[in-house]
Amino acid sequence: MDCLASFTNDPFDKPPCRGCSSYLTEPYIKCAECGPAPFLLCLQCFTRGFEYKKHQSDHKYEIMTSDFPVLEPGWTAQEEMALLEAVMDCGFGNWQDVAYQMRTKTKEECESHYMKNFINNPLFSSTLLSLRKTKDSRFADGAIPFKPSDDPPRPTFDSVLSRDMAGYMPARADFMEEFDNYAEWDLKDIDFVDDDSDILHALKLAVVDIYHSRLKERQRRKKIIRDHGLINLRKFQMLERCYPKEVQELYDVMRRFARVVGPTEHDKFIESHALEFELRREIRRLQEYRKAGIKSFCSAKVYERVKRMREDERRKRTMLNDVLQYIQDGRACQQWLSKQAAIDAGVTPAVTTITVSATGRRSAPPLNLTGLPGTEKLDEREKELCQVVRLVPGAYLEYKQALLNECRRQGGLRLAQARALIKIDVNKTRKIYDFLIKEGYITKA
Repeated sequence: MDCLASFTNDPFDKPPCRGCSSYLTEPYIKCAECGPAPFLLCLQCFTRGFEYKKHQSDHKYEIMTSDFPVLEPGWTAQEEMALLEAVMDCGFGNWQDVAYQMRTKTKEECESHYMKNFINNPLFSSTLLSLRKTKDSRFADGAIPFKPSDDPPRPTFDSVLSRDMAGYMPARADFMEEFDNYAEWDLKDIDFVDDDSDILHALKLAVVDIYHSRLKERQRRKKIIRDHGLINLRKFQMLERCYPKEVQELYDVMRRFARVVGPTEHDKFIESHALEFELRREIRRLQEYRKAGIKSFCSAKVYERVKRMREDERRKRTMLNDVLQYIQDGRACQQWLSKQAAIDAGVTPAVTTITVSATGRRSAPPLNLTGLPGTEKLDEREKELCQVVRLVPGAYLEYKQALLNECRRQGGLRLAQARALIKIDVNKTRKIYDFLIKEGYITKA
């Protein structure tokens, strides 16, 4: 098959049979002794013992067929070539059209086989890496093509995920609106003519140079987004939450410096600090063991178990002392109950008064927003709403943006639509809806 490697599945691309001049279909016969031009025969002419000039019927021959597995069972060589041609015609990632063109495999089979054998195959990794290095060195000074490291999701237009991806269009590997989107407007009326004066000609060249610098800035920003994988923002945020709280704060501070270093260096920096944090915590634990006179890990396990029991007993004694201290004062007892409820909810108790409803039922204490992400983006009225509704700022901002987008799209918004859009407690949804109506963010339909 080496001599026929360039032939495709189309029979019109193969040389005709030397006996009957018909188009060859697999399997067919190739003479192993006649050459250098291939002497090909169909099965009918071969069985008749066709002879022509130097070709004799007793020559050695080869049976030419692609109906055999190459890379894995279940995929013949003919299907491998058809898959490569379909990917070339339809484009990488368009697996639905690739499967339709192949007709013998589903889109899941096409995608998994292509990724396994042509993308993630270790036999090709060194070759692809050398080709990529050669290409990068050759075109280092040219324009930077925007090719994301992994295939991002393809959301519908004007959906929440589409807005999170900043209008990115995966089929074109481009954005709906570029950075400095109207930079080309300064060039649309420029025309170089022979009768331009020297000053006018220099002015036009300066405008073109300015446009080139704006294009370079656009490409630089695209390169940062591509290298650091910022297309799928939610995936990026999920990776960030994997770190401890102290490392997350460092991650947030160092994010602004990611543009001056590569993604590998930036990730190594964060990972090294995460490792340092883990080591320091482990050293403090070992120092505590040494101070307690523990010399084996078996004793350390017993120490940790006894320590937890001691902490539980101390907490119970503290609660009992508080109850005995405030049991005579009803108002102080209510304040203590509010404090314990805040502790059980995992927030810092900061409210010293408790409101009692008309029915005599004690309401939940307001939420303390200190240190919660997104608090700095809220104004005073929004902070008060989040405290009363007991809603974290991040969730409130997401619900607010969803309601604003729906109101802008519909020209107004009803409470029923807001409740269908936000899947939380209906009373909280009503309070958020009434607040946005009162502040003028949205209008009633």
